[in-house]
Amino acid sequence: MTDDTRLRIGILGAARIAPAAVIQPAGRNPEVVVAAVAARDRSRAESFARKHGIPRSYDSYQALIDAPDLDAVYIPLPNGLHGRWTRAAVQAGKHVLCEKPFTANADEAREIADLASASDRVVMEAFHYRYHPMISAAEKIIASGELGTLLRVEAALSFPLPKFSDIRYDYTLAGGALMDAGCYAVHIARVLGGEDPDVVAAQAKLRDADIDRAMTAELRFPSGHTGRIRCSMWSADVLRIGATVIGERGRMRLINPVLPHLGHLLTVRSESGRRVRRFGKRTSYDYQLDAFASAVLRGEPVPTTPGDAVATMTVIDAIYQSAGLRLRQPS
Repeated sequence: MTDDTRLRIGILGAARIAPAAVIQPAGRNPEVVVAAVAARDRSRAESFARKHGIPRSYDSYQALIDAPDLDAVYIPLPNGLHGRWTRAAVQAGKHVLCEKPFTANADEAREIADLASASDRVVMEAFHYRYHPMISAAEKIIASGELGTLLRVEAALSFPLPKFSDIRYDYTLAGGALMDAGCYAVHIARVLGGEDPDVVAAQAKLRDADIDRAMTAELRFPSGHTGRIRCSMWSADVLRIGATVIGERGRMRLINPVLPHLGHLLTVRSESGRRVRRFGKRTSYDYQLDAFASAVLRGEPVPTTPGDAVATMTVIDAIYQSAGLRLRQPS
């Protein structure tokens, strides 16, 4: 394929996640090329472009979005800026791959979802784990009935982030443990639970009056099964990445569904016995970029749509409200 037929992506922000999430996968995907990067500081944009072999750099996000020879943008900016720049990109006729969480809150997610629905652009939330075959296999096991009627779904993502000056602790940028880590746990609980849950109770551990450094929430699904999400950026729960699905006739456990290329395991115990599955070392980011390219180039459907993001953000807002914290706001 030539540059004229490949999906040409520009990156908004010289973010640390961009090489693993898009640049390296694009180098392994013949249908995609990373053609530009923008940063508010010109020297940073130029340095990032040189380091990663990106042909063009901009010192303005809007200038990149307006470039007529780009098809799509990847948005790895701080949480509070996701909605603003997704809106701008769609209005400029660009397809969008936006990092999670999709927006600062559910109201903003609904606004962006309505905008995307009224356009012919692909707008996709970057829950990369969702595109890994481990999750597809887990869904099929649940759907097969092997575990029996679902009783409980638990999901957790905890990791240590002791640098409290990090933007992920900044309320003005829609930070907090639930937004940064917990959005994965909420999304996994929704996917494996098969429904959108109500929030029964939530408890936060605080960094300050507005910022949660850890969060636990109890859930109840419409069909009657219960759930729990746990997340942390700084607590005694130092490192925990996994999910458990409990049914009347069996139990399934997913170890590291979020970054499976760093090591993962899916185990099932049921009336059929115990078995263990692994799914290779290809990264979830590669699978995600494949899906994004297929959606743009061939109109193939994706699961992490703006409508799906509205459902996730609705649960996140309810958790914050149950914990007595203010909702996040756009920056």
